Amino acid sequence: MPTANVAECTNAERKRWMGILARADINALEGAYDALPTAPQYTTLRKPETGLVMVEARANGTGRRFNAGEMTVTRCSVRLPDGIVGHAYIAGRSRRHAELAAVFDALMQAPEHTQTIGEHVIAPLAAAQDSHRRSVQRKSAATKVDFFTMVRGED
Repeated sequence: MPTANVAECTNAERKRWMGILARADINALEGAYDALPTAPQYTTLRKPETGLVMVEARANGTGRRFNAGEMTVTRCSVRLPDGIVGHAYIAGRSRRHAELAAVFDALMQAPEHTQTIGEHVIAPLAAAQDSHRRSVQRKSAATKVDFFTMVRGED
């Protein structure tokens, strides 16, 4: 098996792009994949499979942890011909989304693809997600109600 030539990236960088890929619109990922000059060759190590994970939360956001419930996720792992392995976990049941996210994760680790995929796939997806997030925040801010307490004077 060829030795993997993995681009130097920090855990924080990889966590960022994996999060962007996991939250991406499936149609945007398909479009980005179709726009690649050549379809990447890869071997599926772990076929996309759907399961449940337990979601934890904290009381009041900072208190004791508790199990909030289960969430459906789909995971996938792929290997490029040079040995680089990509992984993906996505919310929901979209097997194709998980597979594409794993392929792009692997490509982002390959030094010859990092810059191109970063500029033409990750950056536009991140911009679209930020735009959507700001839109939702504007809509919710427009409905914000400020409550205040009026103190009665005691005579």
